[in-house]
Amino acid sequence: MIHLTPPFTEEKIRALKVGDEVEISGVLYTGRDAVHKYLYEGGALPQEVNLRDGILYHCGPVVMRDEQGGWKVTAAGPTTSIREEPYQWRIIRDFGLRGVIGKGGMEGKTLKACQEHGCVYFHAVGGAAQVLAECVRKVRNVHLLEKFGAPEAIWEFETERFPVVVTMDSHGVSMHDTIYQSSQKALASRL
Repeated sequence: MIHLTPPFTEEKIRALKVGDEVEISGVLYTGRDAVHKYLYEGGALPQEVNLRDGILYHCGPVVMRDEQGGWKVTAAGPTTSIREEPYQWRIIRDFGLRGVIGKGGMEGKTLKACQEHGCVYFHAVGGAAQVLAECVRKVRNVHLLEKFGAPEAIWEFETERFPVVVTMDSHGVSMHDTIYQSSQKALASRL
């Protein structure tokens, strides 16, 4: 198990390979469809949000107010990432991302951007939203809440030992492609 902590440098990210099991401790920002489209079309991030050398989590968390008026995450499962494929390559390039977390993988444009800019795709386990929420130690802030609503806002999570697996690395290797090709080969051999 690799324990990944800030700073999330290009050197640390390029050292990761497909299949590596990783626990991330540090800040993760959430971003789903509305945020990706907004940024892709030239929308500005709030000044407090710096994605450079950061990790973006495809997640629409379930959050509640706690007794002190802060936020408590009760579910933080990954969103299906392929919906962000039209936008992700540019977000990686323009904002200097080092990691993207989601489920289901992504395709060629994102893989090429990971290779060119030193980024990886981390797969988080779907169906484990409550378990993953336990890794969120604190909600540091929420951004664009009024613009997009809670599931689509940018949530700033402070995490500890958030479990993921590298399934697309910065060397052009995609576990998703490998599995697809081997399953197609196995299917063809049975026909």
